[in-house]
Amino acid sequence: MKSDVIHVTNEGAGFDEALDQAEAVARYRALDRKSAIQLRLLTEEMMGMMRALTGEREADFWIDDEDRGSILGLHLKVQTPMNGDMRKKLLAASTTGENSAAKGVTGKIRDLFERFLEPENGTIAGDLAIGMDYAYSGADFGTLSVAAAGLWSMNRYKAAVKDGRAPEEDWDELEKSIVANIADDVQIGIAGQDVEMVIIKKF
Repeated sequence: MKSDVIHVTNEGAGFDEALDQAEAVARYRALDRKSAIQLRLLTEEMMGMMRALTGEREADFWIDDEDRGSILGLHLKVQTPMNGDMRKKLLAASTTGENSAAKGVTGKIRDLFERFLEPENGTIAGDLAIGMDYAYSGADFGTLSVAAAGLWSMNRYKAAVKDGRAPEEDWDELEKSIVANIADDVQIGIAGQDVEMVIIKKF
C-alpha cells in the first residue's frame, strides 16, 4: 500500500494534509492508539525537519508498506537538481566540518539532509559521517532494501556510538531523541535526481 502523495513546502504548505495522511494510514492499518500516536509523532518530526530547511524547498511526502505490511516507511523526497558533478562532490565529501546550529539528533539529521541537497556547498558533518556508506558508489537510492550511493543510516550511526567510535555525549542525544527512540531506522540518500529521507517503523 502507498498512501496519497502530499506536496509540502518548508513554509508549511501541506503539513496538515501530511498529518491527516498519517492518521488515515493508522486507521487503514488498524493500528492501536500507541502505534497511531507514534506514526503521527514521526510525521510531525519529519515535517519539522522540512520546515527547518533553508531556501525555498518543495517535497513529496507519502507513507508505504514494506515486507507485506509489517514495516511502514515515511518518505520525504525533496526536488533538487542533481547533476553528475554534484553527485561526485557528494560521494567525495569529507568527514570534517560541523554545523554548530545543528543541535540534537533531529537537528543533525536535518543538517545532514540539507548537505545532501547542496553537496557543492558543504561537507558531511562531524560524527554523523560515521553513519555514511560509500560502498555502493554506483547505486541509486530506490527502495529500503537497496543500499545507495552515499546512503546514511541512523542504525549505523547508533552502532558507531555504542561501539565507542563516536563521542559519549552522542548517546545522550540518541536517548532524548523522539526519532531515535521511535523509528527503527532513518535513511537518507540520492533518489534519482532528488534526495530522499525515509523513516522506517516496524509495527
